[in-house]
Amino acid sequence: MTPTATLFFSFLFLPFVYCAPPLATPTTSPSLNGHTQFIRSRCNLTHYPDLCFSSLSSYAAAVSGSLPELARVAANVTLARIHVFRTHVSALRRGGSGEVLGRAAAALRDCAEQMGDAADQVYRTSNELRGVEALVGMEVTWRVSNAQTWMSAALTNEESCSDGFHEVAAASSDGSGGGGSGIDVETDICRRVMRVKQYTSNALALVNSLVDGR
Repeated sequence: MTPTATLFFSFLFLPFVYCAPPLATPTTSPSLNGHTQFIRSRCNLTHYPDLCFSSLSSYAAAVSGSLPELARVAANVTLARIHVFRTHVSALRRGGSGEVLGRAAAALRDCAEQMGDAADQVYRTSNELRGVEALVGMEVTWRVSNAQTWMSAALTNEESCSDGFHEVAAASSDGSGGGGSGIDVETDICRRVMRVKQYTSNALALVNSLVDGR
């Protein structure tokens, strides 16, 4: 091919090279960024801000900058964590994780009841906060006060569950635990309850902030 022909074909293909559309880059809605930052700022006021943000940030669009809705979503996320925990406790009581005897079995029974109560109380919290933004006056105060009461009660029940297993560990260590795998169950349950309590604590903090931050 002659030099002239080579130059012609080179210019012929240049438009197809330089006119190709640029690669698409991910974009984030400015409003979504704002809603996410809102959640970050509110979570910074809780006892476990990183857990708060990681568990709630995916709901930024649904929350849409609403503090009551954020508190309600936090309650629902907490409720989901309680359900997971209760499923684990049920498996232990059925013997799915080994034999559980003596005081450990009794503590599991009590814990199942306490966490059932906690689940009911967190559910009531969520219901109290539903549609609260559309209300005015004393009705708002009444609903938020109820939500605070229910969420505080849930946290108390969770603490009762872990306290029961601390007693199991103490009894097992001095040989009065009645046999079984008390120490292992105590460690497992207390670790899991602690995590649930962190979710509940964050949700309670967000509910409490409605008193001054609505």
